[in-house]
Amino acid sequence: MLLLISPDSVEEAVKCAKAADHLDIVDVKRPAEGSLGANFPWVIKEIRDAVPAAKPVSATVGDVPYKPGTVAQAALGAAVSGATYIKVGLYGCTTPEQAVEVMRGVVRAVKEYRPDAFVVASGYADAHRIGCVNPLSLPDIALRSGSDAAMLDTAIKDGTRLFDHVPPEVCGEFVRRAHEAGLLAALAGSVKASDLGTLTRIGTDIVGVRGAVCEGGDRNAGRIEPHLIAGFRAEMDRHAREHAATAATG
Repeated sequence: MLLLISPDSVEEAVKCAKAADHLDIVDVKRPAEGSLGANFPWVIKEIRDAVPAAKPVSATVGDVPYKPGTVAQAALGAAVSGATYIKVGLYGCTTPEQAVEVMRGVVRAVKEYRPDAFVVASGYADAHRIGCVNPLSLPDIALRSGSDAAMLDTAIKDGTRLFDHVPPEVCGEFVRRAHEAGLLAALAGSVKASDLGTLTRIGTDIVGVRGAVCEGGDRNAGRIEPHLIAGFRAEMDRHAREHAATAATG
């Protein structure tokens, strides 16, 4: 399971760089603009320069509307700015067909510029609260659009968490569908260390966190700290070892 950490500033990215051995992907977002809020192109560039070259940088394009051309341009902008993972929050798409149209535009725009870029179609565990596409439709949307991964996050950051809206067994179905489609499955949404056992068991490929590695567990007021990243990774590794040992004896 890969660990994706989301700094919201160059200062926090430098702290991620200090903990580079404990994380896999540095994700650039702007929480002030929403769950998958897009940051500025120059911030993406500065963060790309601040973290080790071997660490991929991802960037959120935003909680996007159903405007395929607008979203494609935004995604290309993120790629030009140095991101190799491009995440699109399908906030304004109310049907799978709309979501596929948006993601096809993103895939074409990004991959014509950089064929090795990694495109992530992101939906929301609490989709019922905002009226967007059903979480379990994301793997098929990603497959049909040519994306590389399907992801779930939470849209409304009010203290509720991933498993409050999509129970573990449903998340497991999400992961299974993604894998059957040949995609990676990413899960986020106020994930805590206590969730890692379940996330490991269901086969999650990428776990995305912010609050869990911020002071006080606060994604907005708290700041990312290297020792919290290291501690979270240690828990990930512990669960991976235990899961492997259980599988071996089972």
